[in-house]
Amino acid sequence: MTRAAPPLYKHHVLLLSHNFFIKDNRTELRLHAHKYDFDILCFDEVRDFVAAVAAVAEEGGNTLFVIDLDALHNLQADMLAARRTLMLSELLQRLPADHSYVYLQSARQGGRFLLQQRLVDSHCLAYAEKPIANDVLVDKLFNLFVQNKRGDLVRVIGLGAAGVDEEALREHRIELIHHTYPLTLHLRVKELQPDLVLISDAEYQRTEALVRVLKKNIEADPVREIVLLQRHSDADLMRRALASGFDAAMPAADGALLAAQLLNRVNKIRVNRDLIGKDRATGLLNKVGLQKKAQDLIRQAAIEGRPLAFGVVDIDKFKTINDTWGHHFGDIVIKRLSLTLASMLGERDLLSRFGGEEFVVVFWDSTQEQGRQKLDAMRCAFGALPFEVKPGDVRHFSFSGGIAGYPACKTENELFVRADAMLYEAKQAGRNRICGAPIPCDAPVCQADG
Repeated sequence: MTRAAPPLYKHHVLLLSHNFFIKDNRTELRLHAHKYDFDILCFDEVRDFVAAVAAVAEEGGNTLFVIDLDALHNLQADMLAARRTLMLSELLQRLPADHSYVYLQSARQGGRFLLQQRLVDSHCLAYAEKPIANDVLVDKLFNLFVQNKRGDLVRVIGLGAAGVDEEALREHRIELIHHTYPLTLHLRVKELQPDLVLISDAEYQRTEALVRVLKKNIEADPVREIVLLQRHSDADLMRRALASGFDAAMPAADGALLAAQLLNRVNKIRVNRDLIGKDRATGLLNKVGLQKKAQDLIRQAAIEGRPLAFGVVDIDKFKTINDTWGHHFGDIVIKRLSLTLASMLGERDLLSRFGGEEFVVVFWDSTQEQGRQKLDAMRCAFGALPFEVKPGDVRHFSFSGGIAGYPACKTENELFVRADAMLYEAKQAGRNRICGAPIPCDAPVCQADG
């Protein structure tokens, strides 16, 4: 049975706007959106937009709903019988209540506080002021997709952090690890690479050099936050703590309240990490994100005694694809490859768009040979995808790959260098194949065009 090709875009935006705006901007808006791996579906009738929103509510999916408020003065096709303009209150009543909406408004509308209050009290995810350039709007919508996704596990180390509502944290994928000895805190942070460090005021008073030791390490994560937990209000202590390097202070007398504050801070950390560590076109890890995740996975493999397989792949003759059918088509090839690879990953595997047309895959609990077999299955799946380069002209493309294994290679850098060398061998041997001992590079390949 032939496996269905993955959808071209993982995310969608439904846009309700007036007809001339859509007519003048549709093509450019969608081109910008496609680079960020989402599509925009445009509506100029309220009833069609509401029906589409309701359908998404039934079927689920990763979708944003955007309403241009100026459209209310132009969307009168379904109001002709009444000979009047649709009012905002009527629109808000029609919208399905189980979704949130992004509102676009003019500067005049934005100056009316009561209107802003009405919007934010009516399932408002965000609002933006026009005029707004198409590329800026698309970038802001992408950020909302990032914020709405289910967050990765966030690791928190606490020194003297007793009393926090840990169950509430676990429900939001926040792992709190307690540490008891201040003079080894820097070693624990180095080992676990947490996203957040909590230090009680009592522990800080006993060892005031704690934060300076953590932050002066040349390998210290600049995104990591170190927070003072204040059991008792003391302005002088807080000033000293902030001067010594703490990023913030939180009152810690109420465990449930502290958990709520930590959740807000963790959500911001997640968004910042996604914006720093994710490739915007595909949503995959970039070089920065891969490095941290791969190092974490290697540490975990060492603890559990598991092997890892590290693969580097590169689309064959990608420059020819761009030169022949254009860079926009090349972007589509990259997105569809990312979807193909992602659909075949295990829960603990990693996938990164390392740069351009090069991707990295890390297989958890896989020997080098098992990783080679998995990567080869991905190669064949991608090679089977049809690409219609023009009406009636369907092509197939391929990639080459190299594979390396942990613990034979001990670090993320060693794994990449070895796998990249194997990729070079695959290219030299004729492309469209995976190289990595003990399988020779003249193994059979799946056929592809180009």
